[in-house]
Amino acid sequence: MTENVNADPAELAKFSELAHRWWDLESEFRPLHEINPLRLEWIDGIAPISGQRVVDIGCGGGILADSMARKGADVLGIDLASKALKVAQLHALEAGTRGVKYREVSAEALAAEQPASFDVVTCMEMLEHVPDPASVIQACATLVKPGGWVFFSTINRNLKAFMLAIVGAEYVLGMLPRGTHEYPKLIRPSELASYCRAANLDLRHTRGMEHNPLTRRYWLSADTSVNYLFATQKPALPEAQG
Repeated sequence: MTENVNADPAELAKFSELAHRWWDLESEFRPLHEINPLRLEWIDGIAPISGQRVVDIGCGGGILADSMARKGADVLGIDLASKALKVAQLHALEAGTRGVKYREVSAEALAAEQPASFDVVTCMEMLEHVPDPASVIQACATLVKPGGWVFFSTINRNLKAFMLAIVGAEYVLGMLPRGTHEYPKLIRPSELASYCRAANLDLRHTRGMEHNPLTRRYWLSADTSVNYLFATQKPALPEAQG
C-alpha cells in the first residue's frame, strides 16, 4: 500500500472483522441488504446503468456492486478492506454474477490510474468512515467521464441523526454493531454540497431515506435530516465547434 492512503486503519479493521457476515441477511449487514433495492432503483432511475461502466467506491462485501452487475452494468468494486473484498469475490463466484470485478485500491489511486473512465460512480455509506471525505469526492469526480453521474449516500450530523442512527440503531435496537458510526465524522448536506462544488460536480437530486424499525420498512422521501443521498453530475464537455 502507498503511504498516506486516505483510510482509517481502525475502520478497515472494524469491517474486516465482520467480513464473513456480509451476505448473512440476518447479520449486522441486514440494513444494507434492506436498503439496497431502494438505492439501486434510485440510481438506475436517474442514470440507467445497463451497459454502462460503473465503479463502486468502498464496495465492502459487494452488496450494491453485485446488484448493479445483475442489472447489466460492467462494475468494478474497490475497497481497502481486503477480507471484505475476498468475501465479495467469493459471493460473485458462488452466485454466478457476471460483469463484476473487485480490486484493493484507494479511490485516489484509481483516479490517478483511470481518469474519466467511468459512466457512473457510486460511493455509498463510505464517506463518514474516511479521514478526508473531500479527497474521495475529488477522486470520484476525476474517475467519472464528462456528463457522467456520481452518487453519494451518508448520514447527517445533528441531534436527530445522533439519536436515530447511533443511539437507536447501534445501542437500542442493535441493528448495527456499536461504534459503526462516530458522530464527529458525520457529514451535513451543506458540507457534502460544498465538497461537490469544489470537485466541479453539479448537485442534481437529493433524497432522504427513512426507516420504520417496527415494520423494517425503508423508503425515500424529501427528509434529509438523518440518512440522505446525493446525485451529482460532472459537466459535459462543450460541443466542438464546426
